[in-house]
Amino acid sequence: MTNLGTLYGLGVGPGDPELITVKAFRLLKQCPVIAYPRKKSGAKSYALAITELYVDTTEKTMLGLTFPMTKDREALEKQWNKTVDTVWEHLNQGKDVAFVTEGDTMLYSTYIHLMRLMNERHPEVQAVSVPGISSINASASRLGIPLADGDEQVAIVPATDDYEAMRTALETHDAVVFIKVAKVIDLMLRVLGDLGLTDKASVLTKVTSAEEQIWRNVADLAGRELEYLTLMVVRK
Repeated sequence: MTNLGTLYGLGVGPGDPELITVKAFRLLKQCPVIAYPRKKSGAKSYALAITELYVDTTEKTMLGLTFPMTKDREALEKQWNKTVDTVWEHLNQGKDVAFVTEGDTMLYSTYIHLMRLMNERHPEVQAVSVPGISSINASASRLGIPLADGDEQVAIVPATDDYEAMRTALETHDAVVFIKVAKVIDLMLRVLGDLGLTDKASVLTKVTSAEEQIWRNVADLAGRELEYLTLMVVRK
């Protein structure tokens, strides 16, 4: 019987290719199969762009796994099952698979759901997570702003259109990192203004990458369309 391959979740960092761990680099070289997330077939992958700098993709089996941006449960379930089947096919042949994701594997990453489903459907598969530097950590460094010190509290909050929830997060923590902020930037600016915190906020897109953008005067972003990989750091 063929020994099963191992599923590795590799966090390849927030964008700067140098912000990848030695362990992730070793496993990229070692694994014969590299899987990467993409929003649709043929689309570019942020994690893949980093990965391609470290491995010769012609020497690897490259699996572009599509994760559609939809709330249709039936469509999502169908696609996720297809994804697990695709990865399992290689693991069942005894091949190790490295699934690369931007940031950290255990913080709002696509690897989390893949690992969970693989554990449910094929519990015999060993899944190993290799942590990476998240955009949250990277943003604090780029801004030169400590997220927490001493007994201070910091929160990581997905930004939504729930005004009261966003306001409460700011009122009850010393620092808050709002992720996925692009789609609700105007509401977030309203919350900041109402709390007198506009000058305490910064917004970053694709932090540490060649496409990085930083706004320290966030009022300039009113009505703007921003990239999906955008977050806001508020330090009171």
